[in-house]
Amino acid sequence: MPGNMARKNFDLIVFDWDGTLMDSTAIIVKCIQAAARDLGLAVPDNKAASHVIGLGLAEAMQVAMPGLEPSQYPRVVERYRYHYLAQDQDLTLFDGVREMLADLSQQGYFLAIATGKSRVGLNRALHETKLLSAFDATRCADETFSKPHPAMLQELTRELGQDLKRTVMIGDTTHDLQMAINAGAAGIAVQYGAHPAHELDALKPLFNATSTVQLHAWLNANA
Repeated sequence: MPGNMARKNFDLIVFDWDGTLMDSTAIIVKCIQAAARDLGLAVPDNKAASHVIGLGLAEAMQVAMPGLEPSQYPRVVERYRYHYLAQDQDLTLFDGVREMLADLSQQGYFLAIATGKSRVGLNRALHETKLLSAFDATRCADETFSKPHPAMLQELTRELGQDLKRTVMIGDTTHDLQMAINAGAAGIAVQYGAHPAHELDALKPLFNATSTVQLHAWLNANA
């Protein structure tokens, strides 16, 4: 594999999707708020709605709208899905994502996704952005335990025959970084997504990138 001799710390690079590769934070927040509005519930503010991004959908709604009757959560999830699917044409990757993924792949890294999205949602997004073939493996929240449980990283490394100590998780939320800690993997934060930089820094990531281009440069120098 090209670049193998120069490999420093990692063989497997795992990315979160929303807010890390795809610029979807604002859309998700709007959809959570619209779902609450549809059902006449208290509408979570931007901070509360963005904090739950990265969790599995049902869990996210429970955290964003605590105190609902359990029977109401499936309806909230259904309304969220309705609004999100109506937004599908707005799938926007952050600048530099395609180039970064192509370059890392060409250097021989294994690339994977660990996301709070559903399998249907991720496959649609990968298809729409034509990135289906960019990743060696993917895990979604409806297939295993939701972040910050370590299961997604454990399963990805097992599937690809990799070592968690040579795996790095990249994400925009504390859920991503906490999952990496729980799994014994390294963590890198991006501060252009759902959670503020100081919350990410508190979990001591190896690096906290302000842009995809900066992330790409750091990976080339250090990964």
